[in-house]
Amino acid sequence: MPNRRGCVASVWLCSTDNAYVELLTGFGLATAAGLNAYIPLLALGLLSRFTDLVTLPHGWAWLENGWVMTIVAVLLVVEIVADKIPALDSVNDLIQTFVRPTAGGIVFGSGTAAQTSAVTDPGAFAQSGQWIPVAIGVVTALVVSLTKSTVRPAANVATAGVAAPVLSTIEDVFSVGLVFLAVLVPVLVLVAVVVLIWAVVRIVRRRRRKAANLGPQRGLGPHRR
Repeated sequence: MPNRRGCVASVWLCSTDNAYVELLTGFGLATAAGLNAYIPLLALGLLSRFTDLVTLPHGWAWLENGWVMTIVAVLLVVEIVADKIPALDSVNDLIQTFVRPTAGGIVFGSGTAAQTSAVTDPGAFAQSGQWIPVAIGVVTALVVSLTKSTVRPAANVATAGVAAPVLSTIEDVFSVGLVFLAVLVPVLVLVAVVVLIWAVVRIVRRRRRKAANLGPQRGLGPHRR
């Protein structure tokens, strides 16, 4: 575990620093839930039960229950398959619009209260109000989920559905990466989120350029006399 030397000199500075790290941890996990609801849920359970990287508090210990992890794993497999099939992925996104924010609230609340390799004394942020971490997680995951649901149909139309499995795989990998960054190096969560925003903006701009180019071409068709 990291040694927080600043705590000896100033309890207030240590508490403030710890709160920022907890916030980044929760934010990274909630963002991951916005991409795939079940990856961070399953990851927290597995890491808490089988490793020393995460120690969930008593109130969130149910995440490492064997039955809970089995159900989440089955739902994850269904999500992975459904999200890679054009048209079905849009239906799945609609359903997941309710699931991802819930997962985001759970992983943000549990993540900010858990002891990890980056947070040795959890509770500074969570103690600000038990509902606040959960609410922030819900909003974060919802924004990410809605963005995903907006971008994916546009990408499917632009590529005749070819982009669906590719984008879905990238999102899953990114979600896994965010979980480990949130647990191990929370400060890098901000970098990952910036990369995610850049990728979304680039896809939207490319879609708009292609739509703008197709507009004039449609008007160049054969004219009847």
